[in-house]
Amino acid sequence: MSPEIDETEVETEVEMRQDLRPWFQAIDDLVAAHPQGLSFPEIFGNDKPVEIDVGCGRGLFVHSASRRNPDRNYLGIELDYKEGRRASRRLVKVASSNGRIFGGDVMVAFRKLFSPGTVSAIHVYFPDPWWKRRHRSRRVFNVNFLDRTNELLIPGGFVHSWTDVEEYFEGICALMDNHPDFEKLPAPEERIPQNDMDYQTSFERKKRKLGLPIYRGLWRKVR
Repeated sequence: MSPEIDETEVETEVEMRQDLRPWFQAIDDLVAAHPQGLSFPEIFGNDKPVEIDVGCGRGLFVHSASRRNPDRNYLGIELDYKEGRRASRRLVKVASSNGRIFGGDVMVAFRKLFSPGTVSAIHVYFPDPWWKRRHRSRRVFNVNFLDRTNELLIPGGFVHSWTDVEEYFEGICALMDNHPDFEKLPAPEERIPQNDMDYQTSFERKKRKLGLPIYRGLWRKVR
């Protein structure tokens, strides 16, 4: 396993104090420093198309996609600062020019940092299902999230969402399939990984190794 994508890596006390900017930044700090919002060229130093990974976890998707597609920028947003910092350290090790991680609440970033019509794709992979019924309102993929996603995406932009929770996927499909601004596209097919890191996310690897089905959705903004 390559050290730059070591899943067993544990953050030491020294690493916890390490300044990982620009690869990791806190959303609350950015909002305070940029009350009028922040443009993606300011974040990445270029005007390439931007894709956002919501709840990026340990950052496997951002790391892999940014290296595979140098003509695009990838921004991961992770509520758990520890996981977000771990994700960003992968980008630090390869001096990524097109991969960044923000730590904090995605809806704060969506409302206060980014301008409408500036994002090419939004990815939501294996969002926390919040199993208890009284906690369902905490699920990230809801009407408010979709409204803001619709505002941020450019015409022709994409929404990707995968989960191993069938009930949650049905709820996502109910929102997306009935939205007048989106069309449903054929779901990406499951593919055979070439190595242990050849999965969309770390969570996909975990669930597929357990033999669990993965539900995949893809939608395009039509207007």
